[in-house]
Amino acid sequence: MIYEYLHIFTFIALSILLVFVTLLVQRFLAPRFTNKMKSSTYECAEEPVGPAWINFNARFYIIALIFIIFDVEIAFMFPVATSFLSWVQQGKGLIAFIEIFLFAFVLFIGLIYVWAKKDLEWKKEIT
Repeated sequence: MIYEYLHIFTFIALSILLVFVTLLVQRFLAPRFTNKMKSSTYECAEEPVGPAWINFNARFYIIALIFIIFDVEIAFMFPVATSFLSWVQQGKGLIAFIEIFLFAFVLFIGLIYVWAKKDLEWKKEIT
């Protein structure tokens, strides 16, 4: 019975061995010359200005998350759109259309909510 899993154990052992061998080879071959310029923060070959810990505008992340949420909508609608004709031929076209319409409607309500909260504006006024 253990022989049935021998190829899996061999693969895991070789994977772990590969990791340690590459780390060991890197330890011997990598150059170890350090200086002040190499230890500094890289900012497009410019001298760093100010500390590394600064306040970053969180609006970018909010807009990116909103984009991802609405972009995933396309990923869920694409399979339905590709198989819609076969559903119509089977007599299930109206059900599929209603399901996709409800799905898009819920996302549209979410878009209206985000728009009403003014989360799509880059500069949001604090009231």
